[in-house]
Amino acid sequence: MILILKPTATANDIADIKNRLAARGLRPVIMEGAEKVAIGIIGETRSHLPVDQVQALPYVETIRRISDPYKLANRAFHPENTVVNAGGALTGDGHFAMMAGPCSIESREQIIEIAKAVKAAGATMLRGGAFKPRTSPYDFQGLRAEGLELMLEAKRATGLPIVTEIMSIDHLPLFEDVDMIQVGARSMQNFEMLKELGKTKKPILLKRGLCATVKELLMAAEYIMASGNDQIVLCERGIRTYETATRNTLDLSVIPVLHERTHLPVVIDPSHATGVARYVPAMAAAAAAAGADGLMIEVHNNPAAALCDGPQSITPDTFEELCRRVEAVRTALAVHDEEARAA
Repeated sequence: MILILKPTATANDIADIKNRLAARGLRPVIMEGAEKVAIGIIGETRSHLPVDQVQALPYVETIRRISDPYKLANRAFHPENTVVNAGGALTGDGHFAMMAGPCSIESREQIIEIAKAVKAAGATMLRGGAFKPRTSPYDFQGLRAEGLELMLEAKRATGLPIVTEIMSIDHLPLFEDVDMIQVGARSMQNFEMLKELGKTKKPILLKRGLCATVKELLMAAEYIMASGNDQIVLCERGIRTYETATRNTLDLSVIPVLHERTHLPVVIDPSHATGVARYVPAMAAAAAAAGADGLMIEVHNNPAAALCDGPQSITPDTFEELCRRVEAVRTALAVHDEEARAA
């Protein structure tokens, strides 16, 4: 439920309604707009809140109910786009994130060389895996804590904020200097982890599960937000379908769907979605055209020798061309939108 206050509502009025709601065991969330203040209400409002009494308050303009189970992530609850700040790299509301780097950190030389290359090409964040979830227990599992140290060294060498995946909430103390914590597709519904991450103030990159619906993705975000953390970027990385020509099926339609339903930024990972390096640039451009707030690209200086996901990793030269292509798409769209507004 959302209460829209009248433009004349004062600070005392806001304090009064907050106290009234808290007394009934409800959690008020204040959203200040350009002209009016809205108050989102979290909790069981149907039995705990007498709507007619609230509507009668002199400073309440109207009441809206939200039927969707996700409240804090809902655009009706928070109409303005959220901008996520990860170490100075912004994502959302016109700020385009370009996250790039290797699937897994393999050595000091490898991660620093790639970090310098992707920054020169236009990356705004460095991605890389220290802890790697693998289908087979015999595959390379990452350098773990050592990999995080190497990632931080690459950050110091380039100034790029870093994003990397957490596998267990027990590892959280190791992520103190990480700018954005990634929740992988396999962990999207690890609800205990999501609740603990919600207690941090770290930006979270939440990847869509392999078989998750849009509603399930938003409910996972709701778990994080309900614990107090609203710095969340949603990531589409392909879903599992019957198609075998690509590793997964990239659901680009999720971009306008999510932008309609939530205020959280949406980025696309075409590397995991396609699993084929030569398809990545085209899908990156398509994602930009569809209105994505950013991209997550796997880049390796020697994909043939990569210890993880070499077939879907592009080279630094290809990444540089991809960045130019994506920028051309975004510039063309901006010109078109400006002309449409002027018409």
